[in-house]
Amino acid sequence: MKFTDEARIEVVAGKGGDGCLSFRREKYIAKGGPNGGDGGKGGSIYLVAEQSLNTLVDFRYTRLYRAGHGQHGMGSDCTGRSADDMYIKVPVGTVIFDWETEEKLGDLTKHGQILLVARGGEHGLGNVHFKSSTNRAPRQTTKGTLGEHRMLKLELQVLADVGLLGLPNAGKSTFIHAVSAAKPKIADYPFTTLHPNLGMVSLDFDRSFVIADIPGLIEGAAEGAGLGIRFLKHLSRTRLLLHLIDVHPFDHSDPVVNAKKIIHELEKYSPELAQKERWLVLNKVDLLPEEERNDYCQMIIQELDWQGKVFQASALNGEGCKAVCYDVMDHLEQLKTVQIDE
Repeated sequence: MKFTDEARIEVVAGKGGDGCLSFRREKYIAKGGPNGGDGGKGGSIYLVAEQSLNTLVDFRYTRLYRAGHGQHGMGSDCTGRSADDMYIKVPVGTVIFDWETEEKLGDLTKHGQILLVARGGEHGLGNVHFKSSTNRAPRQTTKGTLGEHRMLKLELQVLADVGLLGLPNAGKSTFIHAVSAAKPKIADYPFTTLHPNLGMVSLDFDRSFVIADIPGLIEGAAEGAGLGIRFLKHLSRTRLLLHLIDVHPFDHSDPVVNAKKIIHELEKYSPELAQKERWLVLNKVDLLPEEERNDYCQMIIQELDWQGKVFQASALNGEGCKAVCYDVMDHLEQLKTVQIDE
Protein backbone atom coordinates (compact mmCIF):
# COMPACT_ATOMS: atom_id res chain seq x y z
CA MET A 1 0.00 0.00 0.00
CA LYS A 2 1.28 3.47 -0.87
CA PHE A 3 2.25 5.56 2.15
CA THR A 4 0.60 8.98 2.09
CA ASP A 5 1.00 11.35 5.02
CA GLU A 6 -0.80 14.45 3.72
CA ALA A 7 -4.18 14.97 2.10
CA ARG A 8 -6.65 17.74 1.33
CA ILE A 9 -10.38 17.09 1.57
CA GLU A 10 -13.61 19.07 1.40
CA VAL A 11 -16.38 18.48 3.94
CA VAL A 12 -19.92 19.81 3.57
CA ALA A 13 -22.37 19.30 6.42
CA GLY A 14 -26.07 18.91 5.69
CA LYS A 15 -28.60 21.76 5.60
CA GLY A 16 -31.32 21.86 8.21
CA GLY A 17 -34.88 21.24 7.05
CA ASP A 18 -37.27 24.19 6.71
CA GLY A 19 -40.17 24.69 9.09
CA CYS A 20 -43.65 23.93 7.73
CA LEU A 21 -46.52 26.39 7.20
CA SER A 22 -49.70 24.42 7.87
CA PHE A 23 -53.10 24.77 9.52
CA ARG A 24 -55.30 22.13 11.03
CA ARG A 25 -58.18 21.29 8.67
CA GLU A 26 -60.64 18.74 9.98
CA LYS A 27 -64.37 18.35 9.56
CA TYR A 28 -66.40 19.93 12.32
CA ILE A 29 -63.31 21.71 13.73
CA ALA A 30 -63.41 25.37 12.80
CA LYS A 31 -60.29 27.44 12.92
CA GLY A 32 -58.12 24.51 13.95
CA GLY A 33 -55.04 26.68 14.27
CA PRO A 34 -51.44 26.25 13.11
CA ASN A 35 -49.84 22.79 13.10
CA GLY A 36 -46.71 23.18 10.99
CA GLY A 37 -43.86 21.04 12.30
CA ASP A 38 -40.15 21.79 12.56
CA GLY A 39 -37.58 20.66 10.05
CA GLY A 40 -34.96 18.02 10.78
CA LYS A 41 -31.35 18.79 11.66
CA GLY A 42 -28.66 18.51 8.97
CA GLY A 43 -26.01 15.82 9.29
CA SER A 44 -22.68 16.71 10.89
CA ILE A 45 -19.30 15.31 9.83
CA TYR A 46 -16.84 13.78 12.29
CA LEU A 47 -13.36 12.32 11.94
CA VAL A 48 -12.66 9.16 13.93
CA ALA A 49 -9.19 7.81 14.77
CA GLU A 50 -8.79 4.20 13.62
CA GLN A 51 -5.89 2.07 14.82
CA SER A 52 -5.98 -0.27 11.82
CA LEU A 53 -5.21 2.52 9.32
CA ASN A 54 -1.64 3.71 8.72
CA THR A 55 -1.89 5.95 5.66
CA LEU A 56 -4.05 8.74 4.20
CA VAL A 57 -3.96 7.25 0.71
CA ASP A 58 -7.76 6.77 0.55
CA PHE A 59 -8.22 10.54 0.66
CA ARG A 60 -6.26 10.92 -2.56
CA TYR A 61 -9.16 9.30 -4.40
CA THR A 62 -12.17 10.57 -2.44
CA ARG A 63 -11.85 14.27 -1.66
CA LEU A 64 -15.44 15.45 -1.18
CA TYR A 65 -17.62 14.34 1.73
CA ARG A 66 -21.23 15.49 2.02
CA ALA A 67 -23.61 14.76 4.87
CA GLY A 68 -27.34 14.47 4.26
CA HIS A 69 -29.90 17.29 4.58
CA GLY A 70 -32.61 17.41 7.21
CA GLN A 71 -36.17 16.74 6.05
CA HIS A 72 -38.61 19.63 5.89
CA GLY A 73 -41.29 19.86 8.57
CA MET A 74 -44.81 18.64 7.82
CA GLY A 75 -48.37 19.33 8.89
CA SER A 76 -50.07 17.76 11.90
CA ASP A 77 -47.11 18.90 14.04
CA CYS A 78 -44.84 16.36 12.32
CA THR A 79 -41.13 17.07 12.62
CA GLY A 80 -38.92 16.28 9.64
CA ARG A 81 -36.36 13.50 10.00
CA SER A 82 -32.85 14.59 10.97
CA ALA A 83 -30.05 13.42 8.69
CA ASP A 84 -27.54 10.85 9.86
CA ASP A 85 -24.14 12.14 10.92
CA MET A 86 -21.14 11.07 8.82
CA TYR A 87 -18.09 9.46 10.46
CA ILE A 88 -14.84 9.38 8.46
CA LYS A 89 -12.06 7.09 9.65
CA VAL A 90 -8.50 8.43 9.71
CA PRO A 91 -5.27 6.90 11.07
CA VAL A 92 -4.34 7.44 14.69
CA GLY A 93 -1.85 10.32 14.74
CA THR A 94 -3.71 12.51 12.22
CA VAL A 95 -3.57 16.28 12.76
CA ILE A 96 -6.38 18.32 11.21
CA PHE A 97 -6.00 21.90 9.95
CA ASP A 98 -8.37 24.36 8.28
CA TRP A 99 -6.87 24.74 4.81
CA GLU A 100 -7.76 28.43 4.42
CA THR A 101 -6.97 29.79 7.90
CA GLU A 102 -4.28 27.20 8.79
CA GLU A 103 -5.97 26.89 12.19
CA LYS A 104 -5.29 23.60 13.94
CA LEU A 105 -8.67 21.99 14.58
CA GLY A 106 -7.57 18.87 16.39
CA ASP A 107 -5.09 16.05 16.90
CA LEU A 108 -6.36 12.47 17.00
CA THR A 109 -3.85 10.47 19.03
CA LYS A 110 -6.01 7.68 20.50
CA HIS A 111 -8.06 4.92 18.90
CA GLY A 112 -11.74 5.88 18.78
CA GLN A 113 -11.12 9.59 19.41
CA ILE A 114 -13.70 11.75 17.58
CA LEU A 115 -13.46 15.29 16.21
CA LEU A 116 -16.32 17.38 14.84
CA VAL A 117 -15.09 19.10 11.66
CA ALA A 118 -18.36 20.34 10.08
CA ARG A 119 -21.51 21.01 12.09
CA GLY A 120 -24.87 20.28 10.49
CA GLY A 121 -27.39 23.07 9.93
CA GLU A 122 -30.04 23.81 12.55
CA HIS A 123 -33.64 22.97 11.82
CA GLY A 124 -36.23 25.58 10.84
CA LEU A 125 -39.29 26.29 12.98
CA GLY A 126 -42.84 25.57 11.88
CA ASN A 127 -45.60 28.13 12.24
CA VAL A 128 -46.91 26.40 15.39
CA HIS A 129 -44.14 28.23 17.30
CA PHE A 130 -45.44 31.66 16.33
CA LYS A 131 -49.06 31.44 17.55
CA SER A 132 -50.11 33.80 20.31
CA SER A 133 -53.20 35.39 21.77
CA THR A 134 -52.91 38.16 19.22
CA ASN A 135 -51.73 36.06 16.30
CA ARG A 136 -54.07 33.06 16.01
CA ALA A 137 -53.12 32.22 12.41
CA PRO A 138 -49.38 32.87 12.07
CA ARG A 139 -47.87 32.52 8.65
CA GLN A 140 -44.28 32.82 9.84
CA THR A 141 -41.77 30.00 9.60
CA THR A 142 -37.99 29.87 9.59
CA LYS A 143 -35.75 28.12 7.14
CA GLY A 144 -33.11 25.61 8.13
CA THR A 145 -29.57 26.93 8.23
CA LEU A 146 -26.76 25.75 5.98
CA GLY A 147 -24.25 23.25 7.32
CA GLU A 148 -20.61 24.18 7.69
CA HIS A 149 -18.41 23.92 4.61
CA ARG A 150 -14.67 23.49 5.07
CA MET A 151 -11.50 22.62 3.23
CA LEU A 152 -9.32 20.50 5.50
CA LYS A 153 -5.67 19.56 5.47
CA LEU A 154 -4.96 16.17 7.03
CA GLU A 155 -1.41 15.54 8.19
CA LEU A 156 -0.32 12.17 9.54
CA GLN A 157 2.38 12.12 12.19
CA VAL A 158 3.36 8.59 13.18
CA LEU A 159 3.23 7.71 16.87
CA ALA A 160 6.58 6.41 18.07
CA ASP A 161 8.62 6.59 21.26
CA VAL A 162 12.00 6.75 19.53
CA GLY A 163 13.06 8.19 16.17
CA LEU A 164 16.13 7.43 14.05
CA LEU A 165 18.14 10.20 12.38
CA GLY A 166 20.98 9.91 9.93
CA LEU A 167 22.27 10.24 6.40
CA PRO A 168 21.18 7.78 3.71
CA ASN A 169 23.08 4.52 4.15
CA ALA A 170 23.85 5.25 7.80
CA GLY A 171 22.28 1.89 8.63
CA LYS A 172 18.94 3.05 10.06
CA SER A 173 16.88 0.45 8.21
CA THR A 174 19.32 -2.29 9.19
CA PHE A 175 19.15 -1.11 12.81
CA ILE A 176 15.35 -1.12 13.01
CA HIS A 177 15.34 -4.57 11.38
CA ALA A 178 17.89 -5.82 13.93
CA VAL A 179 15.96 -4.66 17.01
CA SER A 180 12.35 -5.22 15.89
CA ALA A 181 10.18 -7.31 13.59
CA ALA A 182 10.02 -4.51 11.00
CA LYS A 183 11.19 -5.49 7.51
CA PRO A 184 12.19 -2.31 5.69
CA LYS A 185 13.92 -2.37 2.33
CA ILE A 186 17.69 -2.70 2.81
CA ALA A 187 20.22 -2.20 0.01
CA ASP A 188 23.75 -0.90 -0.59
CA TYR A 189 22.65 2.36 -2.24
CA PRO A 190 21.19 5.60 -0.82
CA PHE A 191 17.48 6.36 -0.36
CA THR A 192 16.28 2.77 -0.07
CA THR A 193 13.87 4.12 2.58
CA LEU A 194 11.24 6.23 0.84
CA HIS A 195 8.68 6.45 3.66
CA PRO A 196 8.68 6.05 7.45
CA ASN A 197 8.88 2.56 8.93
CA LEU A 198 7.65 1.62 12.39
CA GLY A 199 8.92 -1.26 14.49
CA MET A 200 7.94 -2.64 17.90
CA VAL A 201 10.95 -3.40 20.10
CA SER A 202 10.04 -6.08 22.66
CA LEU A 203 12.64 -6.66 25.36
CA ASP A 204 10.90 -8.57 28.14
CA PHE A 205 7.41 -9.85 28.81
CA ASP A 206 5.94 -6.40 29.47
CA ARG A 207 8.64 -4.01 28.25
CA SER A 208 8.43 -2.63 24.73
CA PHE A 209 8.57 0.60 22.76
CA VAL A 210 7.92 1.79 19.20
CA ILE A 211 10.78 3.00 17.02
CA ALA A 212 10.45 5.01 13.79
CA ASP A 213 12.84 5.14 10.83
CA ILE A 214 12.44 8.01 8.37
CA PRO A 215 14.13 8.54 4.99
CA GLY A 216 17.71 9.79 5.33
CA LEU A 217 18.55 13.49 5.26
CA ILE A 218 21.27 15.06 3.17
CA GLU A 219 22.82 18.51 3.13
CA GLY A 220 20.33 21.03 1.75
CA ALA A 221 17.31 18.97 2.81
CA ALA A 222 15.65 22.12 4.17
CA GLU A 223 15.77 23.52 0.61
CA GLY A 224 14.31 20.32 -0.82
CA ALA A 225 17.46 18.36 -1.66
CA GLY A 226 17.03 14.59 -1.68
CA LEU A 227 13.67 13.77 -0.14
CA GLY A 228 13.70 17.08 1.72
CA ILE A 229 12.48 17.44 5.28
CA ARG A 230 8.81 16.52 4.84
CA PHE A 231 9.25 13.35 6.90
CA LEU A 232 10.88 15.09 9.86
CA LYS A 233 7.44 15.90 11.25
CA HIS A 234 7.08 12.21 12.07
CA LEU A 235 9.74 12.64 14.75
CA SER A 236 7.91 15.49 16.50
CA ARG A 237 5.97 13.12 18.80
CA THR A 238 8.97 10.99 19.77
CA ARG A 239 10.48 11.28 23.23
CA LEU A 240 14.03 10.40 22.19
CA LEU A 241 16.10 10.60 19.00
CA LEU A 242 18.88 8.19 18.06
CA HIS A 243 21.39 9.80 15.70
CA LEU A 244 23.10 7.04 13.71
CA ILE A 245 26.54 7.82 12.31
CA ASP A 246 28.30 5.61 9.79
CA VAL A 247 31.86 5.45 11.14
CA HIS A 248 33.13 3.92 7.90
CA PRO A 249 31.27 5.64 5.01
CA PHE A 250 31.52 3.89 1.65
CA ASP A 251 32.42 7.21 -0.01
CA HIS A 252 35.25 7.81 2.51
CA SER A 253 33.62 11.02 3.73
CA ASP A 254 34.27 12.39 7.22
CA PRO A 255 31.76 10.99 9.80
CA VAL A 256 32.05 14.19 11.87
CA VAL A 257 31.18 16.40 8.89
CA ASN A 258 28.29 14.08 8.04
CA ALA A 259 26.93 14.28 11.59
CA LYS A 260 27.12 18.08 11.61
CA LYS A 261 25.14 18.20 8.37
CA ILE A 262 22.27 16.34 10.03
CA ILE A 263 22.38 18.57 13.11
CA HIS A 264 22.35 21.67 10.89
CA GLU A 265 19.36 20.51 8.86
CA LEU A 266 17.50 19.60 12.06
CA GLU A 267 18.06 23.08 13.50
CA LYS A 268 16.89 24.72 10.28
CA TYR A 269 13.72 22.65 10.25
CA SER A 270 12.69 23.06 13.88
CA PRO A 271 14.66 24.50 16.82
CA GLU A 272 12.18 22.70 19.09
CA LEU A 273 12.92 19.33 17.49
CA ALA A 274 16.65 20.09 17.57
CA GLN A 275 16.40 20.55 21.35
CA LYS A 276 14.81 17.12 21.81
CA GLU A 277 17.09 14.68 23.63
CA ARG A 278 19.41 12.85 21.21
CA TRP A 279 21.73 9.92 21.73
CA LEU A 280 24.61 9.09 19.42
CA VAL A 281 24.92 5.61 17.90
CA LEU A 282 28.24 5.02 16.14
CA ASN A 283 27.21 2.35 13.66
CA LYS A 284 29.22 -0.12 11.55
CA VAL A 285 32.04 -0.35 14.09
CA ASP A 286 32.61 -3.91 12.88
CA LEU A 287 34.32 -2.37 9.82
CA LEU A 288 37.02 -0.80 12.00
CA PRO A 289 40.12 -2.69 13.22
CA GLU A 290 39.36 -3.76 16.78
CA GLU A 291 42.54 -2.22 18.18
CA GLU A 292 41.66 1.19 16.65
CA ARG A 293 37.94 1.19 17.31
CA ASN A 294 37.77 2.93 20.70
CA ASP A 295 40.30 5.64 19.81
CA TYR A 296 38.55 6.38 16.50
CA CYS A 297 35.12 6.61 18.14
CA GLN A 298 36.51 8.82 20.89
CA MET A 299 37.92 11.15 18.25
CA ILE A 300 34.44 11.51 16.67
CA ILE A 301 32.89 12.28 20.07
CA GLN A 302 35.48 14.94 20.85
CA GLU A 303 35.24 16.67 17.48
CA LEU A 304 31.46 16.81 17.80
CA ASP A 305 31.79 17.98 21.40
CA TRP A 306 29.03 15.49 22.18
CA GLN A 307 27.71 15.69 25.75
CA GLY A 308 24.97 13.06 25.64
CA LYS A 309 25.00 9.29 25.63
CA VAL A 310 27.07 7.44 23.03
CA PHE A 311 26.93 3.81 21.88
CA GLN A 312 29.05 1.70 19.60
CA ALA A 313 27.06 -0.75 17.51
CA SER A 314 26.91 -2.82 14.39
CA ALA A 315 23.35 -3.16 13.14
CA LEU A 316 24.46 -5.78 10.61
CA ASN A 317 25.59 -8.36 13.17
CA GLY A 318 23.62 -7.02 16.14
CA GLU A 319 26.65 -6.00 18.16
CA GLY A 320 25.72 -3.40 20.77
CA CYS A 321 22.08 -3.15 19.63
CA LYS A 322 20.67 -4.85 22.71
CA ALA A 323 22.51 -2.44 25.01
CA VAL A 324 21.04 0.52 23.13
CA CYS A 325 17.51 -0.87 23.42
CA TYR A 326 17.73 -1.62 27.14
CA ASP A 327 19.08 1.85 27.90
CA VAL A 328 16.32 3.39 25.77
CA MET A 329 13.68 1.34 27.61
CA ASP A 330 15.03 2.41 31.01
CA HIS A 331 15.01 6.04 29.88
CA LEU A 332 11.42 5.89 28.60
CA GLU A 333 10.22 4.26 31.82
CA GLN A 334 11.97 6.97 33.82
CA LEU A 335 10.26 9.68 31.77
CA LYS A 336 6.91 7.98 32.34
CA THR A 337 7.52 7.88 36.10
CA VAL A 338 8.36 11.61 36.14
CA GLN A 339 5.17 12.45 34.23
CA ILE A 340 3.05 10.44 36.70
CA ASP A 341 4.67 12.18 39.68
CA GLU A 342 3.97 15.59 38.15
